[in-house]
Amino acid sequence: MLDDGTDTPAKREVAAAWAVHAFTASGAVLGFLALVAILEGDKIAAFMWLGLALFVDAIDGTLARRVGVTELTPRFDGATLDNVIDYFTYVVVPALMIYWFGVVPPGWEIPAAATIMAVSCYTFANLDMKTSDYYFSGFPALWNVVVLYIHVLQLNQWTNLVVIGVCAVLTFIPIKFVHPLRVRKLRMITVPVTVLWAATSLRLVLIHPDVRKVEEASPLVFWLWVAASIYFAVICIWRSIHPETEEERKQTP
Repeated sequence: MLDDGTDTPAKREVAAAWAVHAFTASGAVLGFLALVAILEGDKIAAFMWLGLALFVDAIDGTLARRVGVTELTPRFDGATLDNVIDYFTYVVVPALMIYWFGVVPPGWEIPAAATIMAVSCYTFANLDMKTSDYYFSGFPALWNVVVLYIHVLQLNQWTNLVVIGVCAVLTFIPIKFVHPLRVRKLRMITVPVTVLWAATSLRLVLIHPDVRKVEEASPLVFWLWVAASIYFAVICIWRSIHPETEEERKQTP
């Protein structure tokens, strides 16, 4: 913190820290707007609000570390705030989408949504959720992404139920899932691929829900999206098979 004999710089830094907290908190508003869109039957709007919430969550940690919110607002836990909002936007809202839009077979809506919310409690309470190399250990409750894939791939209801069940089981299995912005290895490739995935996801979500085959409506975008998805799957599987070495662990800041 700067100190030139006045408290102006300090006040500005503290204000910046609170601004970052406010930015993080905006995710709750975006999640609420997604809920409203779901209740109005507007699936595209729900995905758009969730996408904005995902964007906020993707960059707020970087902003918080750069500003130094822990030191500037020591009595306010930004990590807890982030977890509360993440549970809301990554778990509660997607669970409602699965219930509301008939994603799973009739009679399975509540069990599927309840399973998502229950197993995700373990994820958010798990102190070993993130590894030293910034991967997630086990499925990291990215149910918003699961719902996105279900929507784009237009899977049948029973397949959707199986996907949900598999992801729920993977919550308790230490398979590594990449954090695309924090994992250092291959970051120069991973970050551009993440941008590609986000851009193609946006385009695919905007395709009218009545279109039966998304890959035919926008084939180039669809296959770029698939390629980006395969890249993430490959590096997750590779890192799960080849854990971080002691030498790599020492090099991690």
